[in-house]
Amino acid sequence: MKKDIFEHHLNINRRHFFKKAAMGLGGVALGSLLVPDLFKGSQEATQQLPLGLKHFASKAKRIIMLVQNGAPSQLETFDFKPKLREMFGQDLPDSIRQGQRLTGMTANQKSFPLVGSKFGFKQYGNNGAWVSDLLPNIAKITDDICIVKSMHTDAINHDPALTFLQTGAQVGNRPSMGSWFSYGLGSENKNLPAFCVLLSKGGGNGQGVYSKLWSNGFLDSTHQGVQLSASDEPILYLNNPKGMNRASRRDMLNHLGELNEMGYKEFNDPEIHSKIQQYEMAFRMQTAVPEITDISKEPDHIKKLYGADCMVPGTYAANCLLARKLSESGVRFVQLYHQGWDQHGNLVREIQGQAKDVDQASAALITDLKQRGLLDETLVIWGGEFGRTNYCQGKLTKENYGRDHHPRAFSIFMAGGGVKAGTVYGKTDELGYNIIENPVHIHDLHATIMHLMGLDHEKLTYKYLGRRFRLTDVHGHVVKDILA
Repeated sequence: MKKDIFEHHLNINRRHFFKKAAMGLGGVALGSLLVPDLFKGSQEATQQLPLGLKHFASKAKRIIMLVQNGAPSQLETFDFKPKLREMFGQDLPDSIRQGQRLTGMTANQKSFPLVGSKFGFKQYGNNGAWVSDLLPNIAKITDDICIVKSMHTDAINHDPALTFLQTGAQVGNRPSMGSWFSYGLGSENKNLPAFCVLLSKGGGNGQGVYSKLWSNGFLDSTHQGVQLSASDEPILYLNNPKGMNRASRRDMLNHLGELNEMGYKEFNDPEIHSKIQQYEMAFRMQTAVPEITDISKEPDHIKKLYGADCMVPGTYAANCLLARKLSESGVRFVQLYHQGWDQHGNLVREIQGQAKDVDQASAALITDLKQRGLLDETLVIWGGEFGRTNYCQGKLTKENYGRDHHPRAFSIFMAGGGVKAGTVYGKTDELGYNIIENPVHIHDLHATIMHLMGLDHEKLTYKYLGRRFRLTDVHGHVVKDILA
């Protein structure tokens, strides 16, 4: 009897076979479409798989983050406060300050004289957004951006605040935002890193930037940001040494890979495989990077759009254009740091130079992405680590003033990638000191960015030292009102 049953199961025709196998074959086909390298037999391919698929359909595929390092004053850019002009020189009321902790630079001041912006503001776009005369080009694209005027953060000094903006924590050894996206989503282009970093510096007082801001932290080292320089060698040690051609380098990497595999079998250290991946990535980048970093072939109308500085390597304009090229080529996260916004003293003169550095190129980047049909799938973020005080630091005159750090309220803007265009979100009081409508914390910003990229900020975690970590720690909520 048992033999008859066994033979019955073996007696399967072609129709039965495909009926039974349809679900499995469909899954295989879907997997191969979503993750192209899923079923390749090479060890290299299996090591490069992303952690997993998106949690839900995403609005954005890629991110360009324009970090204005040093904290631009919201009162000179997007948060127009005419009341401050009326109260020029009057002391900040205690009822407004509410005992807030101050930096060591102003904590011992005997008074806190209020000062309004010396620069004019006008309303632009369908929504009547106020934008400073310092930013005439950004003003023209207000219908394409979402200005958030109610950002706030926990840190009051640059290093912890910038670290917090990038990693979700004020301490080091946490993965950068770009590393989290590399870990969660992988790369769109196997010949380029998922996370690239560009640096530029204006003429103002610059705060330092350091590799911990694009560190992989406790994630696999393949997720660390790759810094590009303005030199003849955009990525250090990428080119072949003298006496070695591409074929000999390939041969060397094959032998090195065999040695590393021997080490892995002996020690079972996953970082050994990470090294193999990085060597292979560097080899592939040798052909991809020179083409992408060459902006001389860009058409004249694009060069004119970004401004003459775009042809000067290492400038903000050149980096904005390079950020577009990297993003267009499939780099998941491009982070551009522009230093020089720390204006404690000579703000009036210094901020004019900083604004001139970034205004045209920032607007050009968004315009360029839009005309290429890329803005809808590329999220652009512009802003610093905190804001500036509504009172003067040091000596106040009618011609000049400075502003201290202010974590309690500041402004950023976002564009593309599923953000509601032509929107002004959040509001501060008439003196620009406290948020009175729709506060957005840094953790909320991170949660919203992850949501736009198709990731649930509560689900993308990594277990380390017995605890499951995430970019938003145990906080954050998605700001749904700014989603398109």
